Amino acid sequence: MKRAILLSFVLVIAVAVNAQTAATTTTAPVIELLQVKEAIHDFGKIPQGRPATYTFEVFNSGKEPLKLDNVQAACGCTTPQWNKDAIPAGGSTKIIVGYNAYAEGPFEKTITVTYNGNQTKVLTIKGNVYKAPPSSAPENASVRFLKSVTQ
Repeated sequence: MKRAILLSFVLVIAVAVNAQTAATTTTAPVIELLQVKEAIHDFGKIPQGRPATYTFEVFNSGKEPLKLDNVQAACGCTTPQWNKDAIPAGGSTKIIVGYNAYAEGPFEKTITVTYNGNQTKVLTIKGNVYKAPPSSAPENASVRFLKSVTQ
């Protein structure tokens, strides 16, 4: 009886250990054909209310033409523009990203580039929006006086 219980216990342990080992399948590593000179751009400090733009340069490191299927910003305050034509092998193109600096404070926004149907590359812009002065020059008392007299 003890042998049967011991044998059953060993059998259960063996099955449990065997079930824990995952089947190893070898998959070929996905080669990223879209290379970016700089995937993250820091605007630094930018004044509130003034749009900022940056141009990302992307390269096709493959042997076949590469198509940018979509370039999608994470929110509406970031607007990407890109060429819809295929990038030839060894060629490059530019993705222009505009940011509407409406909200004051630090920001970090992502732009997802989908290419060749199912591959993606993420670009990032970041910076800090500061409250800009209401006018570029201090108010002139003489000008204010002249405006009040002429009205």
